Parts: sequence; structure tokens; C-alpha cells
Amino acid sequence: MRQPTFFLSHGGGPWPYMDGPYHQAHAKLEAALQALPATLVETPKAILMISAHWEEDAFTVMTAPAPGMLYDYGGFPPHTYEVVYPAPGDPALAERVFALIEAAGLPAARNAGRGFDHGAFCTLAPMYPEAQIPVVQLSLKRGLDPAEHLALGRALSPLRDEGVLILGSGFSFHNMRLYNEGGRAPSAAFDAWLQAALPPAEGRAERLQAWAQAPAARLAHPREEHLLPLMVAAGAAEGDAGSCNYHETEFLGGVAASSFRFG
Repeated sequence: MRQPTFFLSHGGGPWPYMDGPYHQAHAKLEAALQALPATLVETPKAILMISAHWEEDAFTVMTAPAPGMLYDYGGFPPHTYEVVYPAPGDPALAERVFALIEAAGLPAARNAGRGFDHGAFCTLAPMYPEAQIPVVQLSLKRGLDPAEHLALGRALSPLRDEGVLILGSGFSFHNMRLYNEGGRAPSAAFDAWLQAALPPAEGRAERLQAWAQAPAARLAHPREEHLLPLMVAAGAAEGDAGSCNYHETEFLGGVAASSFRFG
């Protein structure tokens, strides 16, 4: 009953809480996120969320029993700064995560005050709108070293056998200047590399460590924080095949976007 892991493209800002064209631009992503829970072998006991929107000097785990909200976006309607995703935390899971990271020889820390950022709550709201599953968020590590984040995933792998769903939330293409027609070619080139590089388990870690050599890599990710959650999800499922569970080519004006499942 081992849980799979996922790298999820999370969309823009607080899109699940908006109406009109901006929400409609996320229709395919929303449908994929809504469908995801039914593909799992069992309902997760808890979710471990690694979001592109949290970086610390050490891998830092959220320990709050009732996390608040972090509205880490700007320029959206006033009501989007009042939304609440009321999932409980899971202090016991947080301590388990901390111990696994330390046992792997990686730097670990705790944070009792951090709230859910939009990389977390905007993926979870379509998946589990009732917010009934406990959620623990885990940071990236500054420096954004792919090898370190693959190692983090390996350290967290035992959680998959303990009913924990590991989600990496980022975006397969994240160049804010090119969410328009200018992003069509580079996003397609990088997405094609992802589609080829991620399904085979053999050699995947090596390919991901060398991601910057992929076609249009630095156009797709001028800064790689939105790609690093992929390393964690893949590291936690090393040896398992990958598959694409969301893909479109016309996101926000012509960008190719994808999400991936491992295991």
C-alpha cells in the first residue's frame, strides 16, 4: 500500500479562490488536481508538502498543530487575502520528518509559526476541499542544490509506507516574463525533455542533477526554486517509474505545463 509521490504544477497565485477568466485559465490543472485523490491506493493519513515558496538555510519542517495562512502573492482581489485552508497540522509527523532528515546527515530545523503558502494551499484546495487531511509543510534548502534535494527525497522515502503522501509543489515552467506567446517555444522544449527524462527510473537522478543542460532549461527556470520540489518527489520514489498526470500546451497564453507521478 505504498503511496506514490507527485510533482505538481501549482498555477498562479490564489487561482482556486477566484472567478472569471483567470480561474478558467486553470481549468485543466484544476481537473487534474481534483482527479488525483481517486488514483491513490488509499486515502493518505497525512500529506507532506514541499513548496517552491519556502526556502531556509536547513530543511525546515512546520510543527504547528493548526497552521495559519501565508498570502505570498500580490495584486489579487482583496478577498484572496482572507481565504483559509483549515487543514490541521501533524506535530508527530513533523518530528518523524525531522528525525529522518537528521538521520540522513542533512541539516534539519523546526518552525512552529509558519503558515501554509500558496504553493501548498492552492494545490490542496482542489484536491481536498474539505481540508480533512493533516498537512505538514517542508522547506527547500537555500543554494537549491539538486543533489541535496534528491537526497532529501531518499531520506523521506520511508514515509510512503506509513500512509504519507509526498507532494512537491512548483511549476514545470517558471519564467514570469514569458507567460505569453514568448514562452511557447522554450516551455515546449523543456517540457519535452521532462517527458523523456522522468518516466524511466534508471538514470533519472543523474538526469535531474544535470537539468540545467536540458533544452531551454534556463529560459524555463531562470531561478530553479519551482523545479526543486521535483527533485524531492523523484528522490523519494527512486527506482519507481514516472508518468505525466497533467499536461497542456496553452496555459496562460501558450505555455506548456505538466505534473508528474512517481510510483
